[in-house]
Amino acid sequence: MSVVASHKHLAGRLGRTTVLVVGDLMLDCYAWGDVCRISPEAPVPVVKVNRKTFRLGGAGNVAANLSGLGCTPAIIGLIGQDPASRQVQDLLASFTIEDHCIADIGRPTITKTRIMAGNQQVVRLDEEDGRVIGPQTADHIFSIVEKMLPRVNAVILSDYGKGMFVAFDFTQAMIQACKKENIPIFIDPKGRDWKRYTGATCITPNTAELALAVGTPVKADSDLIPTACDYRRRLAIEWLLVTRGPRGMALFGDDAPPALIAARSREVFDVSGAGDTVIATLAACVASGLSFVEAASIANTAAGIVVEKLATWAIRLSELEDALADDSVRKPLSTLWKVADVAEASERLSRWRQAEQRIVFTNGCFDLLHPGHVSLLHQARRLGDRLIVGLNSDPSIKRLKGAKRPILPGKDRAAILSALEDVDMVVFFNEDTPLDLIGQLKPDILVKGADYRVEDVVGKAVVEAYGGRVRLVEILKGHSTTAIARKLPPELNVSNLKNEE
Repeated sequence: MSVVASHKHLAGRLGRTTVLVVGDLMLDCYAWGDVCRISPEAPVPVVKVNRKTFRLGGAGNVAANLSGLGCTPAIIGLIGQDPASRQVQDLLASFTIEDHCIADIGRPTITKTRIMAGNQQVVRLDEEDGRVIGPQTADHIFSIVEKMLPRVNAVILSDYGKGMFVAFDFTQAMIQACKKENIPIFIDPKGRDWKRYTGATCITPNTAELALAVGTPVKADSDLIPTACDYRRRLAIEWLLVTRGPRGMALFGDDAPPALIAARSREVFDVSGAGDTVIATLAACVASGLSFVEAASIANTAAGIVVEKLATWAIRLSELEDALADDSVRKPLSTLWKVADVAEASERLSRWRQAEQRIVFTNGCFDLLHPGHVSLLHQARRLGDRLIVGLNSDPSIKRLKGAKRPILPGKDRAAILSALEDVDMVVFFNEDTPLDLIGQLKPDILVKGADYRVEDVVGKAVVEAYGGRVRLVEILKGHSTTAIARKLPPELNVSNLKNEE
């Protein structure tokens, strides 16, 4: 089955999948603010904190990703008896994660506090106790795992090097228990010594982690492929998935040559938790019946989504489905799937809003696309997460610009716009202005060029009435459809065009 075919029924597959996560559970705290001055006490910035947000981190983020994918997740981790433990348990409940956490009176709940000035992390404060867990705690964890194995489809060990998986015997007991029940076990590894992971179904290191374990550089393909193949065999691991940041992933197994999976070009804001998304998506897809190659490709797409988010972010199935649909049709002149009528646009918008994505809208004729258009669209896309282009229909353009327009018919203009990576959706409107369309779609941000005055932008009152904003972006001077058309030979019969855009 191809990846394109497999993702179409992903929701149904994942909805029947139960995955157990065992590992280092954390609370991620973000203190958001602005730098207002330099401290008189020391040469450090003073951040005025405006708000705090809390996210599940470590093994908790793995479970949150599973929840976002529509799986049934369960988690076993250690928490303290402190206020942070209550926040962790509240967050687990909010994601409907089955909570089997063990309160350890001798250690605090692992907490990472990041001080954020605007979108920049200033400093991180870690509260943790990385002591190796004792035999009694290990036995308690293992007894819960044994009871749960008959009803799970996969197990993930999320090792952040905080003391849970240091002991060889404990980690091996987990692996052997899963193998006995024919349950795949996936491990996110840490440290230099990976002998304790021997026999696992799959481990998912990044290149730096693999290099640390093998003791040699592995960045280039010529280094990575032989090293990874050899190390996988030495540890008797069925599959080794190496994450390579902007270079994508490399998957190594017994039955086929290494699969090098390219990353789609994305703007990276924060890589925090990307590895959690990878292992959660990979395990869920394999547990649902997909092949490792299919699952790795889908996990690669999922990781590309979360690195575009600021702060720890759990993937959502709606985001993943949209991205997979995008990837599956990303071929020359095959992008008209981006063109939607109002009903379909509303359905897509609903999914995007569930994923807490900001919707940007702009409009125009876009007849003979030129650098000015491209610049405006690029600036508009950077203001949010999704860009919708309202496109004048052919009759609308004729009424506005005369009988000789448009130069290109609507389907061609839509195809060209759809081929631009900045554009997420194109919606035609037949009226002279997009006012009705704006009222139906309700974008968060309405964009026009700076040659307009804000008060003259069509739709301003509508957008501001529900809390949206109007933004003007710079225009690239010296470019217009009319100017291009006037340079064309007279036989093309477009010399009398009017009304620049």
